[in-house]
Amino acid sequence: MKVLIATDKPFAAEAVKGIKNVIDQAGYELVLLEKYTEKQQLLDAVANVDAAIIRSDIFDNDVFDAAKQLKIVVRAGAGFDNIDLDAATAHGVCAMNTPGQNANAVAELAFGLAVYAVRNFYNGTSGTELAGKKLGIHAYGNVGRNVARIAKGFNMEVYAFDPFLSAEAIEKEGVKAVKTVEELYSTCEFVSLHIPATAETKNSINYELLNKLPKKALLINTARKEVINEAEIVKLMEDRTDVKYVTDILPSNHAEMAEKFAGRYFSTPKKMGAQTAEANTNAGIAAANQIVDFIKNGNERFRVNK
Repeated sequence: MKVLIATDKPFAAEAVKGIKNVIDQAGYELVLLEKYTEKQQLLDAVANVDAAIIRSDIFDNDVFDAAKQLKIVVRAGAGFDNIDLDAATAHGVCAMNTPGQNANAVAELAFGLAVYAVRNFYNGTSGTELAGKKLGIHAYGNVGRNVARIAKGFNMEVYAFDPFLSAEAIEKEGVKAVKTVEELYSTCEFVSLHIPATAETKNSINYELLNKLPKKALLINTARKEVINEAEIVKLMEDRTDVKYVTDILPSNHAEMAEKFAGRYFSTPKKMGAQTAEANTNAGIAAANQIVDFIKNGNERFRVNK
């Protein structure tokens, strides 16, 4: 039984060591493909493996065609839009993610971005504090829960909207549930995005919604680029000079936004939410354990395809 780690952006050495320990103890063989530069290298590597662990690597129909023995692919992280789920299903491959393993790292980054923004990007001028402000959490999953936990430490008033959770489930954790996304945006000066990129959510963060934000609002995006309507956020920030936007996903129109909204806009140069030693290791080891559990016990708890 062969398990491939295929990462053009490698895991930390400690993570690889932890993955290898799990795979070795299961009696499987670990194959490593790191820092590859051509798709053909990936196609060659998957040709005779039974399982694969990936990060942001693209697993499309070509990859599944080449992976004749593949039974399972696990994306070490919460998102899984880099896996063609229909192709995985068509090829009889179980696709999984590792929800929760990166949650604290992403939540901490959201607050790092928030503090950076409210202190005027440390430009030497007087900023504001987070204490006493209203924070809206858009999607109350693993990351959202960690954001809420940290926000309470900042003495913020925390609200959340999640169409898949009951108000009771949210409010039992000391967070105020709102009934609609519009209510969240009209109530909170700060909104932290944690929605996935789906057919329903792509471009959903648009002018109409953002214009409901109170004065001196801040939008924090550690979710996905695709959920932002980039043309409309430019228009919104032109019309609303009180709004700031910080993101962990470099927009397609980054140069335009950096030029037009200096002092009100910031993007990390690459996605950094899960870029901590702890999250890197946690997600990698979780992926390895899920593969072993799937192969030995048929456990499909974190399956994301049909």
